Amino acid sequence: MTTALKRIRFSGLLLLWVVALMIFGARAPAFFTMENFTSILQFSTLLALVTIGQTVVILAGGGGIDLSVGGIVSLSGLVIAFLIREGEPPIGAGLVGVLCGGVLGCINGLLITRLRLLPLIVTLGTYYAYNGLALALTGGAPISGLPSSFANLGQNAVFAIPVHTLVLVLPIFLLLMFILTQTPLGRWIYAIGSNEKASRLVGLPVDEIRFGAYALSGILAALAGLVADSWLLSARPNIGENMELLSLTATLLGGTSIFGGVGGLAGSLIAVLFFTSLQAGLQMLNVNNIWQLGLVGLFLIGSVVLDRFIRTTETK
Repeated sequence: MTTALKRIRFSGLLLLWVVALMIFGARAPAFFTMENFTSILQFSTLLALVTIGQTVVILAGGGGIDLSVGGIVSLSGLVIAFLIREGEPPIGAGLVGVLCGGVLGCINGLLITRLRLLPLIVTLGTYYAYNGLALALTGGAPISGLPSSFANLGQNAVFAIPVHTLVLVLPIFLLLMFILTQTPLGRWIYAIGSNEKASRLVGLPVDEIRFGAYALSGILAALAGLVADSWLLSARPNIGENMELLSLTATLLGGTSIFGGVGGLAGSLIAVLFFTSLQAGLQMLNVNNIWQLGLVGLFLIGSVVLDRFIRTTETK
């Protein structure tokens, strides 16, 4: 019964996506153009990178959640832009920015695994700290004037598919899918998320794996900041705004249980494409952004309710 419910859930998401595409295609014919397809993938890359990290964090259980991702995207992007403006090569600046994101993720991991603080509180606190630092460093103004050569990653496309989708999202997605489904580490992540007590009794490195999940989430959020800088040729201190809500909703809507141990990256990626398609379509229909966020909130609540229903069915 549980497997059937999961399939119904995944099929329902696909059906919802198809219905949305049909509505947007009928109301806004420009929706089905190559330009809009490329634009959707552009936005999808930022959210996909953050959502992949969020999914791994939640899968590892322990109430895992990373609400700091938006702050890490913004702050890491600013570090990259600062370094480029100071004359550093884009590759070197990008590496330092990604390392910065990893360090910020490690701070979350240390506070949660060593001090035993609640992930919700820790990552909410660090979100405000990282985001506040980004605003303080810039006074709320973007850092612009980045060299046009830096745009190769963010603005170029191959057959209407953005370069960053091909060189970042797909390789990272496939690598982590392989790790989660085909390696002992992946099985440990699912085991820890499903039953932490049993995992500790058999000697699995629970804290180390969860620490690594937060570090990975920070690195992927920093990569999103790198892509945003290259795409816009500027670093905005608020570029990561609402990414914590969107990534969490995409993760849960894609079938990952908020309690950990159940789910995967494929559903999360489908949910990301659904959300970015939804946003693009609603913008074409001139729907206010406030209503868009309201829909995201409804999807978040609905995902949690559905997850609770599936877990209740499992115990019967």
